[in-house]
This record gives sequence, C-alpha cells and structure tokens, in this order.
Amino acid sequence: MAATMKEAAEDVNITFEDQQKINKFAWNVSRITEVKGEISKKQLQNLEDTCDDIMLADDCLMRFYQIAGVFISHSQEAHEMLEDTKESLQEDINTLDSRVKSIQQVLADVKVELYVKFGSNVNLEADES
Repeated sequence: MAATMKEAAEDVNITFEDQQKINKFAWNVSRITEVKGEISKKQLQNLEDTCDDIMLADDCLMRFYQIAGVFISHSQEAHEMLEDTKESLQEDINTLDSRVKSIQQVLADVKVELYVKFGSNVNLEADES
C-alpha cells in the first residue's frame, strides 16, 4: 500500500501553473487570517452596550462613561456620537466580512482545481490548532 502511494505521488508532475495555484491558495489563507483579525466585533459590542446604558440613564443624573481613554458625560451629543461611531464600525465590519467571503470563494475555487489534479496527494485543509 505504501509503495502504491509513493508511486502515485511520483507520477504527478507539478507545473509552474500548479505551483502558482498552490502559492495563490497559501497567500489567500494568510490574507483571510489577517482580514479576520481586523474585524473587531468586541469593540462594536462595547459601543452598543454604552449606547444602551446612556439611553437608560436618568436625565437628572450626570453619568460619565469611559470610551477608550476618554470620559464622556451623558448628553444627547454623546449619544449621537456613539451612534455614528457604531454605524461606521458596523460598515467597516460588513466590508471586511464581504472581503472574507470573496477570499473564501477564491480559496474554494483553487482548492477544487488542485484536488482535481492532485487528489489525495495534496492537503489543503486548515489545521485545527
């Protein structure tokens, strides 16, 4: 069985185009990891929580909230600023999500092409580490 696998591996010729596809796959895996790292859903959740707290605050009480390194007092302007920031961050997240989806499509296409040519002689599955 081992001899058969070795012979099968030796029978496959890797062309320059094949190597380019493998490189493209590896580059896109790296790129998707970077893009996913840019998505900051935790920051969006913090902004949403702060907006909710401000909305629940009593008008007669002066409340201060810390956002990043800045303290702000409860006011309509602060609420509007937070809403604008939240919308902007959500747009950024949506843009990054669509970039991730387009990269995943490229990865799927390249993966199919490589598996068709190389079969089980190539491993393009993500490590579970």
